[in-house]
Amino acid sequence: MIPYHQHGTLDKRPMVPSPHVLLEIIFRTSIIYMVVLLGVRLSGKREVGQMTPFDLTLLLLISNSVQNAMTGSDTSLIGGVVAALVLLLMNYLIAELSGTNRRFRKLVQGQPTLLVHKGQIINEHMAKERVSMDELERALREHGISSYHDVALAVLEVDGSISCLKYDELSPGENNHLVKRKYLQKHE
Repeated sequence: MIPYHQHGTLDKRPMVPSPHVLLEIIFRTSIIYMVVLLGVRLSGKREVGQMTPFDLTLLLLISNSVQNAMTGSDTSLIGGVVAALVLLLMNYLIAELSGTNRRFRKLVQGQPTLLVHKGQIINEHMAKERVSMDELERALREHGISSYHDVALAVLEVDGSISCLKYDELSPGENNHLVKRKYLQKHE
């Protein structure tokens, strides 16, 4: 089938883009990948871990808005395949580098954040990570904990989940300052 423009004229664009156009697509796609990765990273751990309908809508709109920025005026099949391959390659390289380089992993993924320590909420960390008390209490309930006073540690993980460790889950024989302190307090 011969491709036609909307107004009925024959489409004379080549089926395979020139090497210059393909290099431009590779460059544009790499830049867009890094910008979107940076945006997701700056949005915080909670945004990544628990997508709301608003987050999903934003993600879909971003993907639609950056498509033209990646391929430019090229709408060929090859241009789209090159852009997709660059995205997959960038994702693979970022994952590989994150797996082997701790500093890079911290830069890309962030670090876990301590929310509760020895039964005390760390309000500065809660505010910085935009974790509400309701969200913390929900996480505690999911772990079968009724009060943050019973929590040795609650940590906002890099994936957005909150992990909790109760005092009674720690064994007294462990070499851990929290265990020693709580164990000694119980047996004094």
